[in-house]
Amino acid sequence: MSAVSAERRKALIEQYQTKPGDTGSPEVQVALLSERISGLTEHLKTHAKDFHSRRGLLVLVGQRRGLLDYLKRKDQGRYERLIASLGLRR
Repeated sequence: MSAVSAERRKALIEQYQTKPGDTGSPEVQVALLSERISGLTEHLKTHAKDFHSRRGLLVLVGQRRGLLDYLKRKDQGRYERLIASLGLRR
């Protein structure tokens, strides 16, 4: 459902890491959260009354928003590159 497979997780970390061995930068965290959010969104399309998963989705969206706000405060360029690569803003 919302779990990210180990292979997909590794691929996302390699794609968004800022230096070798980096797993905790905001870019990596936002990418992993976005993957989980998209999985939960698909789940909720078929299970509309699953309110526990809906709450989990809202928590994840809030966490991602906080990380994006932090990154925007610290480094505007990194923030803009990240949202462009993830396609978060319309």
